[in-house]
Amino acid sequence: MKKYNYIRLSKTKKLRYMGNFFKKKLYIIFLPGFMSNIEGEKPNAFKKYAVRKKLGFLTLDYSGHGKSSGKFTKGNISQWSNDTKILIRRFIKKNNFIVIGSSMGSWIALNQFKYFKNQIKGFIGIGSAPEFLERLMWRKFPKKVKKEIKLRGIGHIKNGDYEYPITYQIIKDGRKNKVLSKKINSKIIVTMFHGQRDEAVPVSFSRKVLSVFTKAKKRMVVIKNGDHSLSNKLSINKILRELDRFRNTIL
Repeated sequence: MKKYNYIRLSKTKKLRYMGNFFKKKLYIIFLPGFMSNIEGEKPNAFKKYAVRKKLGFLTLDYSGHGKSSGKFTKGNISQWSNDTKILIRRFIKKNNFIVIGSSMGSWIALNQFKYFKNQIKGFIGIGSAPEFLERLMWRKFPKKVKKEIKLRGIGHIKNGDYEYPITYQIIKDGRKNKVLSKKINSKIIVTMFHGQRDEAVPVSFSRKVLSVFTKAKKRMVVIKNGDHSLSNKLSINKILRELDRFRNTIL
């Protein structure tokens, strides 16, 4: 099987994904972050783990990300959550799964609970950033930047070494996807990993995610000297050990 595959959803839309498929197995789903793709260290490490442990696996490039079709600036949380839902229904079907969300991926993951609540048996967050568009971007933009985005429909925001094209439509769509004020009463395992030196998303965001779960077995792991992505070997190994704990509890 090729490392990456494509699924065509319409004449103009195709999504790139990577998987390890079984008819009846526990699955791991990895959901990448904002402007990220499935060629990084984390998705490949989780895929190798799934193959080694004979578990199912799925990860995807959302539309406008990586090698999937579409323009990034046309996308939003609703669309990327829908991309994820479509692929879960297509490939994972009725199987149970553990979902791992990295940064924005945790927001997308929380959105999946309305569709797959009974199938989700565990949730791991990595530098979780739900509602970041409003809380970490829009609220902190200077008035001049907000005015430009409203007038032109788009603005280019510099953050460290990166420049993000931020559209007004994605800001407005983010407001329709509030998750931190909701409650999820699933009796599952939930662990949040967050780098102590994360300069993009405060550790408090992972604590906010934990508070959403009212009946889960919850754990918070702050990685000393860890950055936002937690893509180094030491951090990934910690996450894999936690995945082992999840697997042993669920199976």
